[in-house]
Amino acid sequence: MEIDLRALARVQEWYGPHSSTAAEWPVDALMPAKGTTTVSVVLPARDEESTVGDIVSVIRRDLVERVALVDEIIVVDSNSTDATAERAREAGARVVAQDEVLPHLPPLTGKGEALWKGLAASSGDIVVFVDADLRSFAAHYVSGLVGPLLVNSDLHFVKATYERPYIGEDGIVRRGAGGRVTELVARPLLNMFWPELAGIAQPLGGEYAARREVLAQVPFVTEYGVEFGLLVDLLQLVGLDAMAQVDLGHRAHTHQPVSALGRMAGQIMLTAWSRLERQGRVLASEPPAQSLLQFGLEGRADLVDVAVAERPPLASLVLEEDVV
Repeated sequence: MEIDLRALARVQEWYGPHSSTAAEWPVDALMPAKGTTTVSVVLPARDEESTVGDIVSVIRRDLVERVALVDEIIVVDSNSTDATAERAREAGARVVAQDEVLPHLPPLTGKGEALWKGLAASSGDIVVFVDADLRSFAAHYVSGLVGPLLVNSDLHFVKATYERPYIGEDGIVRRGAGGRVTELVARPLLNMFWPELAGIAQPLGGEYAARREVLAQVPFVTEYGVEFGLLVDLLQLVGLDAMAQVDLGHRAHTHQPVSALGRMAGQIMLTAWSRLERQGRVLASEPPAQSLLQFGLEGRADLVDVAVAERPPLASLVLEEDVV
């Protein structure tokens, strides 16, 4: 089997000039470059009362009050059953209920739906997405992602990279063992079908920033395929040279059980399949199945739905003056 040396050379050519660390983008140095550019931070949140308030508090203290890098903080409450909305509001975020954004549209579920609704509810020229379950958050998560976009007008999308440790139920920290779906599903798919993206170290990470005008031109998968779909669609829209990544250090968050990871994997595979079809790279006599039979303890079997829906590019909709 031959290695695609041309693809490898393209990744190597891209990697150096388009990879940096958060330390290279200190907040104070970014303020002159900000000018009149506005920045929104959007956190999709479902039952994250234990972490969302701390994240919002850090952003408000360090990036709104100490320096005015961030113009708005929006938490999209994705039908939480706990005090997520209250904690976020107390910390200083504007909280919007997922189903109350663009309420004339039939409601959908999933992380991608919350992100798309957050994009619709926000107003910044640059939009930063941050997961609400982070236990390692610091202000450089935002400033590091915003920095390249403020300084380089040729960049349109910046993805976070980091070490992802795995903390087991025994409390032992296993360095580099996080991101299991990334290593088992997403990375092989990207290397096989979109090798230009092989240099993206954390393709499924939930922290990234982009220019609003670009995000509004691509669809959002409503479930956990959203990050994979955005990478592939933005590659086609803006090209690899308009994409970059920034190392934020390490990322600690709540880990999902294996059964949930299996459902995520199925959603990502369906997302990849839809992109291959759309790009005319696969032909099938019938669509792939959208269900997954999982086996638990003592042979118990559960049939779960892994179908993914899509919201269209936001720019294709005629938005009301006030969406919430």
